[in-house]
Amino acid sequence: MKHLRLFVQACFAALTNGYVRGFAEGKIYEGPLKLICLPGLNCYSCPGAVGACPIGSLQAVLGSRGRQVSFYVLGFLMAFGAFFGRFVCGWLCPFGLFQELLHKIPFPIKRKKLPADRFLRSIKYLLLIFFVILFPIFLVSPVGIGDPTFCKYICPAGILFGGIPLTVADAGIRAAAGNLFLWKLAILIAVIVCGIVVHRPFCRYLCPLGAIYGLFNPISLLRYEVDASKCVDCGKCKSVCPMDIDLHKDPESRLCVRCGKCKKSCPTGAIINPILQTMHKYRSHGHTQRED
Repeated sequence: MKHLRLFVQACFAALTNGYVRGFAEGKIYEGPLKLICLPGLNCYSCPGAVGACPIGSLQAVLGSRGRQVSFYVLGFLMAFGAFFGRFVCGWLCPFGLFQELLHKIPFPIKRKKLPADRFLRSIKYLLLIFFVILFPIFLVSPVGIGDPTFCKYICPAGILFGGIPLTVADAGIRAAAGNLFLWKLAILIAVIVCGIVVHRPFCRYLCPLGAIYGLFNPISLLRYEVDASKCVDCGKCKSVCPMDIDLHKDPESRLCVRCGKCKKSCPTGAIINPILQTMHKYRSHGHTQRED
């Protein structure tokens, strides 16, 4: 499962950021695929990106003149949330892959969470409410257009995948880089330093996209449940969980990225996906009927 997930993450990142010409020439792909949202954080300004980030797309519509609502973006987020929950974060998000690779760097101290973790986890919901939704709507220019404030001032994926490659490749952009570029670079450096010590700090504390998908974790098709008749409360699921989730007590956790480590480590097979379990029973029942 470990190598399969890493393989899927790497393939999806390469597929969704595979516009090689963009990296070579320092230009953003503007073809028809850019109208399609991708499930994870995937910066529109990345020269290799062939699709759009749902958070950036949502802000662009909310900040446009007339304050329209994008039913496409909202429907996209609801559909992926209902089907996958934070499985997207654990398997399909390029910035999630970047953080996991960071955490593999050897360091004397490794933690699953920061002090004041419970308080810090609420920051991503504040960023979602204010920087993604309210600020683009109400903080507008004289012509009635709002900024995509989360992308512009906060998102470290934007500076990593978009800002730095474009600055390196284009002399004009490099000359124009100012305090905002340095501010975003400082945020990225802080995430990198923290990511070496703490597993997925941006996902855990700051990501508004993860906040949205996490709301769907309790009802998504790809969710985990604990079979109480099999669970012996041994604590192995929590000990191997990189997000420090005690699945026995909180199987519907909004932090779970569906990495599968808990399920693999469970000695009694108590951790199940109810949808897949039902499908398996249905197939087994159908197979038994055919044999009869």
